[in-house]
Amino acid sequence: MNPAAASAPPPYPEPHDLLRGKRVLVTAAAGTGIGFATAKRCAEEGARVAIADVHERRLGEAADALTPLLGARPPAFVCDVTKQDEVERMFAGTVDALGGLDVLVNNAGMGGTADLVDMTDEQWLRVLDVTLNGTFRCTREALRIMQAQGSGAVVNNASVLGWRAQAGQAHYAAAKAGVMALTRCAGLEAAAFGARVNAVAPSLAMHPFLHKTTTEAKLEELTALEAFGRAAEPWEVANVIVFLAGDQSSYLTGEVLSVSSQHP
Repeated sequence: MNPAAASAPPPYPEPHDLLRGKRVLVTAAAGTGIGFATAKRCAEEGARVAIADVHERRLGEAADALTPLLGARPPAFVCDVTKQDEVERMFAGTVDALGGLDVLVNNAGMGGTADLVDMTDEQWLRVLDVTLNGTFRCTREALRIMQAQGSGAVVNNASVLGWRAQAGQAHYAAAKAGVMALTRCAGLEAAAFGARVNAVAPSLAMHPFLHKTTTEAKLEELTALEAFGRAAEPWEVANVIVFLAGDQSSYLTGEVLSVSSQHP
């Protein structure tokens, strides 16, 4: 299959109250990527939203940007998901501010590029601790809340690299494959008490931060693999997260949905 010539993104979606009244926490929601796009789409769909990030200044900027949509400044928590005490404070603060929790979006993660023969233990462990262990810590806290109330949804941000090989990405790919396995097992367990756990697996969502962490040549190479001839907009991934967070996906649990037009 040959990729199509680059096409323009579709129009930004109109809201349809898909998450009306739901209480949502989005981690790593600062900046210009999938996390902020998800928080924005959730707010547009009628949710009450809390956000968290490890970057305090950017977190404040994200809260400011969401305020007009929500009608009030959203609860915002500085949280390093590698630290259990900070994770616990984030969830306690969210429940206190929103009166409960219906949806957790686990977006926190980190990557990097290093061939395995050159990769240090520190590089390997740091990526796994943020991306996989952080998702575990947050999912555990969310499911404890959801078990007590008998409902809820967790949406994890995985990656197509959990399925596909890419040089220099052994640590990130291993972490994202772990997120997929965690999603499947947690989804099965959560079904017993009326909650759901699913994940999205994006290929390439373009935002300014990528240009700081990835070479232009690599971005062009990855874009060329996409059937639409372009990367996804972050809000296009967020649309699928909204679907998994809402009642329209009530029969899905333990699933990983590819958000990709990549056909290598």
